[in-house]
Formats: sequence, C-alpha cells, structure tokens
Amino acid sequence: MEKVIINTKMAPAPIGPYSQAIQYGNLLFISGQICIDPATGHLRNKDLQEETHQVMHNLKTILSEAGMDFGHVVKSSIFITDMNRFAEVNEVYGKYFHEHFPARETVQVAALPKFVNVEISMIAAK
Repeated sequence: MEKVIINTKMAPAPIGPYSQAIQYGNLLFISGQICIDPATGHLRNKDLQEETHQVMHNLKTILSEAGMDFGHVVKSSIFITDMNRFAEVNEVYGKYFHEHFPARETVQVAALPKFVNVEISMIAAK
C-alpha cells in the first residue's frame, strides 16, 4: 500500500512539517486542526463555540477531500486547555455526528498552537 497525502486549500495550510492528512489504504489520519479560517488565515476564536465550529469545519473539508464525511470517523482526539469548558466543546462537537459516535478521548493540555483553546484530530475509515 502507498501513502497518499491529502491536501486541500479549503482547510488551513499546515503550520509546521506535517500534512493535513495521510490516507493509507482505507484509513485516513487527519492531523490536529485548530480554528484557523483558511480563507483569511486568521483565528476564528471570538468564543469557544465559534472556535470549535471552525475546527470541525476544517476537519469536514479534509474528510471531503478524501471522499469521506463524519460518518466515516472511527476515532477522535480532543485537546483542550481547560477541562472545565469540556461541555461547551462537546455540545458543538456532537452536532456534527448523526448516528454513530466515534471512539474518542479528551485531554487537557497546558497550551496549544497559537494559544487556541481546542485542537481535534481524527482517524476515518472507508
């Protein structure tokens, strides 16, 4: 099997030496996404809800580029800077899944790139 680099201008360009996603066989590994608006390059972080929606939008566009959607997601990793705000992130996150929720962990971290509050990565399967 060959690794295929997935890249779309509809999601933020990587801010380091990594790919937006790698497809290997029927699996898609999406790098952690933060609330960068790909159209402007600016953070969309007026509040935690806006921030989480932008993260999910970025993930959605990468999934779409690989011919997938949130129904294909089998695993998510959520990194937040304040576990006391977990419910706010969880409420927005849950709106993007309609039937079966993927496996997931949520971890509080000291800091995230560009000092945002939430970062989410995903693994999807066709």
